Amino acid sequence: MKKFIILIFTLFIIFSCKNDPHHLVRIEGKLIPISEELNPKEVFETTIEPYKVKVEAEMNAVLSFTPNELNRLDGKLESSLGNLMADLCYEKADPVFNSRTSKNIDFTMLNFGGIRAGISKGDITMEHAFNLMPFENELVVVELTTDKLYELINYLITENRAHPISKHLNLEITKNGYNLKINNQPIEASKTYYVLTSDYLQNGGDNMIFFKNPVNLYKTDYKVRNAIIDYFKENDTIKVNLDGRFRSEI
Repeated sequence: MKKFIILIFTLFIIFSCKNDPHHLVRIEGKLIPISEELNPKEVFETTIEPYKVKVEAEMNAVLSFTPNELNRLDGKLESSLGNLMADLCYEKADPVFNSRTSKNIDFTMLNFGGIRAGISKGDITMEHAFNLMPFENELVVVELTTDKLYELINYLITENRAHPISKHLNLEITKNGYNLKINNQPIEASKTYYVLTSDYLQNGGDNMIFFKNPVNLYKTDYKVRNAIIDYFKENDTIKVNLDGRFRSEI
């Protein structure tokens, strides 16, 4: 009888202690301000400091020199930095494109908003290159029909701003329309044109839809930033002029 009573008592305890499901009642947080009172752990400083020193040294490495400030705002329809960007991308990408296709790029077109920083007069460092192009955009070549090419020209005129175009394109807005030459030649209706741009713009970025669905698309496997760095390394002094490649006579 005693064992029976103990068994009943044990079962009662087991069932009475059955776990109920837990429910989240509230979440509490605490704001810890970052200040000098927070001392970094020595192990973190010891680990990070060598990498920090290495990165700073790489970013401060001098690549070239400019005797004048370069920016995207020193002209209405063209700019010193825009001309530089378009021309250097052409210079670095055209040999790559030619080696693969036996063809040449006709001209470069990039976007005003893609120029993310200017370059002050003096030494040009690796940091300038990264600030100028912080994105991982790649250079691509699109083969465009003349209809698409005219859409591109109308876009430039309508936008009325200094989107970077290379020196191979010469566009003059006149009272009666515009004058256009590519490599000093008028447009040929039966010809297709090879335009260098970025993969971002080729996908319709900045509403440049004329780059979408080209006759052919060629990837260069060459990042815009790498083209900038390579060009700076190869040219010890950067000289840029506003040469009237895109202008208005109105």
